[in-house]
Amino acid sequence: MKKLKGVAVGAGYFSQFHFDAWGRLPEVELSAICDVNAEAAQEASGKYGIEKTYSNVGEMLDQESPDFIDIITRPDSHLALVSEAAKRGVAVICQKALAPSIDEAKEIVRVAESASVPLMVHENFRFQPWYREIRRQIEDGAIGDQLFSVAFECRMGDGWQSDAYLARQPYFREMPRLLIFETGVHFVDTFRFLAGEIDGVFANLTKHNPDIAGEDSGTVLFEFASGASGIWQGNRYNEPTSADARFTFGEAVVDGSGGTLRLYGNGRLTVQPLGQPERDIEYACHRRGFAGDCVFATQRHFVDSLLAGTAMETSGREYLKSLAVVDAIYDSSRSKLPVRGLAGESK
Repeated sequence: MKKLKGVAVGAGYFSQFHFDAWGRLPEVELSAICDVNAEAAQEASGKYGIEKTYSNVGEMLDQESPDFIDIITRPDSHLALVSEAAKRGVAVICQKALAPSIDEAKEIVRVAESASVPLMVHENFRFQPWYREIRRQIEDGAIGDQLFSVAFECRMGDGWQSDAYLARQPYFREMPRLLIFETGVHFVDTFRFLAGEIDGVFANLTKHNPDIAGEDSGTVLFEFASGASGIWQGNRYNEPTSADARFTFGEAVVDGSGGTLRLYGNGRLTVQPLGQPERDIEYACHRRGFAGDCVFATQRHFVDSLLAGTAMETSGREYLKSLAVVDAIYDSSRSKLPVRGLAGESK
């Protein structure tokens, strides 16, 4: 079997999950890593058995002639990196946030589409095993034939200290938009995956930690085009009771005409049909990698789609719908008014 040849740019904190996942995909050979920090690139190369390292992306792409590039860098670098790949006809999987602004994200999508280059955003939350199972349960009618609401409480407790985020992702401290731009976008996309397109939002965003630039707490109400509703309560400041806040990132309740699905912080899933007791749902859920091994599942989908030439769930074009909702959330919080008509705009 001929393997897909991949390269990666970025050897920061989150890249470890990418490199581990690529190493477990038999159809892929990751041949090189690029990072301006030569020491970080060398360390990752040695740890994950990746043969070559580079400090210049263009040189890496020219020398390696890969089938795809995995971009694992900060959002403000993505347009230039996607442009380098597009010029050479190289497929792209790119970490979120896709860009600092939706206009720049649209330009990234335009660049890729103009070159007929596949572009997938590495939006891994929808690939977490509990969400795949929740959607399957909804589609199988486990909670009836009508979805009423999706609710999620996200509590991380990693942002209350005066030195918050310095140890793992220090750039979080300077981001003018934090909670929704960095964390909430995952749930916007996941809510779309579970309940369909979002037509309206009403949001209240606040900042509790005075030592950071962006918001760290908020409540968002969602109106889905289907008529269902949603609520997301996000808080990076206050702490959860879960032993591992970054496993499920919180707890969910999904209501339908025939009952309720619940996700607990340890990955437990239950269903409670109306008039019956709550019971566990057995499903495959692993404590490997990041958040139920969702990075592996995301990259598995990218590889399968690339090999089959099929649509990617989080293609650049599709992901712009989630980014439009993110912008609407900030607009709503500033104006203290709901923003509606989003589903129509996304078509």
